[in-house]
Amino acid sequence: MKRFARNCAALLVALFAVFPVYWMVATSLKPSSEIFASTPRPVPAEPTLEHYRELLAGNLIPGVTFADFLLNSLLVTGATVVLSGLVALLAATAVARFRFPLRTSFLIMLLVVQMVPLEALVIPLFLMIQRLGLYNTLPSLILTYLAFSLPFAIWMLRGFVAAVPKELEEAAAIDGASRAQTFRRILFPLVAPGLVATSIFSFITAWNELIFALTFINDQSRYTLPVAMTFFFGRDDTAWGAVMAASTLFTLPVLLFFLLVQRRMVAGLVAGAVKG
Repeated sequence: MKRFARNCAALLVALFAVFPVYWMVATSLKPSSEIFASTPRPVPAEPTLEHYRELLAGNLIPGVTFADFLLNSLLVTGATVVLSGLVALLAATAVARFRFPLRTSFLIMLLVVQMVPLEALVIPLFLMIQRLGLYNTLPSLILTYLAFSLPFAIWMLRGFVAAVPKELEEAAAIDGASRAQTFRRILFPLVAPGLVATSIFSFITAWNELIFALTFINDQSRYTLPVAMTFFFGRDDTAWGAVMAASTLFTLPVLLFFLLVQRRMVAGLVAGAVKG
């Protein structure tokens, strides 16, 4: 009976989480007459790809297509994920394996940075980006997203690196492996699940961010998808069919990225690595 109750509760939670996604996809397939009907239908009576065709074929901004916004988001997000993973892994290894002055202060600073509201940093970062000559460029977004994703990534990866037994590295050193070989063949495969988890966080952070993308970019051809989404909302009218179609396409890369890396998100790879 308890198991049945738990299963029912889990099913309700799953339905509650999935229903908004279903409604988004279903609405994107409805013609405008159904979307604005007085009694909305849960299932499209006459499914159509009209909104997707208009979205992909039309120009939200003269001379700029939806594919251009998608490419900008992919470039910014991809660079952020790769750089944050590389820098965070090296920093986490240094923090977990070496003892150096102000090590504890560095770890505390990582937590303090996460407590600062993003809105409070918009103006200081904007002035810094201007002085660096990066205003209205995609690298300005990459550096900003990198700065916000690194503290969490370093702190999380530190635990994965610390969980790897030092005996594995010592055994590799006895066998003649260099530090680089030990890092590549021993440490990296064992911390890969943590690297995947932090990559997902970095991906979602960069993919969904709006405030900095809207502040640091002035050239409309360099807008990312979150900024492009705002063009569907007018003062007097909102193109809900296009909004839902764009939101569906906006969600697909995140889903595909998660499906590609979810196999690596398995805990306990270190268990049993050292024989007692």
